[in-house]
Amino acid sequence: MHIEKPIIIIGTGRSGSTIFHTVFTKHPEVAWLAGKIGNKYPNKPQRNRLFLQLIDYPIIGSLLESKVRSGENYPFWEYYCKGFSQPYRNLLPDDVTFKNKKKLQWAMSQILTQKRNRLLLKITGWPRIGFLKEVFEDACFIHVLRDGRAVANSIINVGFWRGWQGPSNWRWGNLTQLHAEEWAKYDHSFVVLAAIQWKILMDAVEETKQHIDPENFLDVKYEDLCTDPIAIFKNAFQFCELPFPADFEKVIKKQSWKNANYKWEQDLTGKQQKMLNETLQEYLLRYNYI
Repeated sequence: MHIEKPIIIIGTGRSGSTIFHTVFTKHPEVAWLAGKIGNKYPNKPQRNRLFLQLIDYPIIGSLLESKVRSGENYPFWEYYCKGFSQPYRNLLPDDVTFKNKKKLQWAMSQILTQKRNRLLLKITGWPRIGFLKEVFEDACFIHVLRDGRAVANSIINVGFWRGWQGPSNWRWGNLTQLHAEEWAKYDHSFVVLAAIQWKILMDAVEETKQHIDPENFLDVKYEDLCTDPIAIFKNAFQFCELPFPADFEKVIKKQSWKNANYKWEQDLTGKQQKMLNETLQEYLLRYNYI
């Protein structure tokens, strides 16, 4: 099937994109990568399509869907495009080869069904907007963002963060002179380094979204999602030109939408909070967080 207007959710990581994407997959018209299936059989995307067909059957569908999680499916991406999952810099249009484009378009088209004919993808970390726009020319992007202080606090509490080894060993490239000086100013604080990571990724979003039509880009704040998820999803579906199903409010209400931003103030010392506020002040003002 032909891929038309794929929907791509992006975020810095630890921003709320997972719960947003998880609920979005419940829309009856979207096709998505099933973790266990896509990652185990990347060369057989038709199995993903079969799974999506089966979950639309009564009773058995709910049982099957409960056993398979949606996600970013980087092993699937890596099979078709080496280096996609952990590049040291943002991926740009010129990083797309003819081979990449052809293989990705084919693979993603194979998961679509007659009913689920809108492709839904989720990517975190580098936004890769330019790369993805080169592959899917009419893609629309939904950017899930969150208060950088909450993101930084969350980042230092996950086991996969490589910032503890310093920026020469993490995934976000060498620090600019400005960022290096900023980090040194705070005695190479890891809390500050996590905040700098958030700024690097937010800058990458801002830079690359300038090259796409504003009508194809939507910001969704995690905080607004927690406050009024129904309104956020109605707006997101309208942006994507999808109907809001009659029973979708029930789907939304099944989820817990607790805003966990308060944790950064509970977890961090007064000094660490002060460093975060100083490091992120310009960005917090830009995104109306202070």
